[in-house]
Amino acid sequence: MPLFRQLELALVGQAFRLPTSATATDAVALQAQGRALLSANGAARIARELRVRWNPRLITCAGRADYRAKLITLNPQLVHHSGEIDRTLRHELAHLLARFRAGRRRISPHGREWRQACHNLGIGDEKRCHNLPFATINPRRRFLYRCPKCERDFPRVRQIRHPVACLACCRAHSRGNFDARFRLRLVENSKASRRVSNLTG
Repeated sequence: MPLFRQLELALVGQAFRLPTSATATDAVALQAQGRALLSANGAARIARELRVRWNPRLITCAGRADYRAKLITLNPQLVHHSGEIDRTLRHELAHLLARFRAGRRRISPHGREWRQACHNLGIGDEKRCHNLPFATINPRRRFLYRCPKCERDFPRVRQIRHPVACLACCRAHSRGNFDARFRLRLVENSKASRRVSNLTG
């Protein structure tokens, strides 16, 4: 039986070079700061493993935290916004700290555990999403899929390679398990249509 997969937005964009002011030395200093903050909040074990990196591939988000890798990646565009590097670092550290404190228990990414961690890290008023004027991505959706049950449309940038079903219908009629009756069907392929029109035109 194929695994049930939930659809996620596919984002595409062009990477850009790291600004000259965001050097590897900056990342080392931020890493040291992050380790000190985690240690001060009782998370010395993971603090030793913490790594902080700049990631030019981040386009719309300010930063990301990977608990398994103990890695925080930051958007280089932050260097153009005063004070946002420190705040974003603490925001991402809060994710690691919350997961560390929760142990094996599953928690919401921006739930009460994360909010408590933000408070402990000195950003008690932190919001889950930033409002920085980063470029937005509007990729061309070339493939249109539809649920045969509810007829909801799912535009996609790339073609779906694995069996994917409508999450809402699977939850409503199959207790959240994958059900082939609700497998998404391709109803439009603008890429193929454009290729045909070029050949016939």
